[in-house]
Amino acid sequence: MYEYFSGTFTEKNPTYVVLENQGIGYMINISLNTFEKIKNQEQGKLFVHYVVREDAQLLYGFADAAERMLFRALISVSGVGANTARLVLSSLTTSEAYEAISSGNAGRLQSVKGIGGKTAQRIVVDLKDKIAKEGFVTENLVFSHNTIQQEALSGLLILGFNKSVASKAIEKVMKQSTVNSVEGLIKESLKIL
Repeated sequence: MYEYFSGTFTEKNPTYVVLENQGIGYMINISLNTFEKIKNQEQGKLFVHYVVREDAQLLYGFADAAERMLFRALISVSGVGANTARLVLSSLTTSEAYEAISSGNAGRLQSVKGIGGKTAQRIVVDLKDKIAKEGFVTENLVFSHNTIQQEALSGLLILGFNKSVASKAIEKVMKQSTVNSVEGLIKESLKIL
């Protein structure tokens, strides 16, 4: 229903902000990671997720779309509510949570207060294939700040390789070698592919 709100932060706390827009103050629940990103801003934009319950209507805000996407994926898991998902996003960065889910590291998720072994396993089982298929990791995190990786991925896509397969090959090369050029990264990735 709502995509984002932008305006002036009239109140900021680690768990919520009040964002004023057109004379209306919206109380928006946030994660600690979002708070860290906006704590020095007087004005800003938060991507939101609107929750309607029998007893309340709540807004959850996120500094970027990737965090909101992960939040929505987490609340789709049986037994994981909005507050539990916010706890995960407060304890782990978005990239750490994506990495834990995509690598099947339920122990990392279980380190979050309130997440038990069964819930952590359910999150991994339900979301591992979903986030790989949707391309959450590659599009939003791994390549967002690295131009060499981004250009190498574009090159492999032009060559006709599947995006998720190509990105995994690039990640593997980046972990195993000190390649620092697009051409070198493509060549090494092609050896794996």
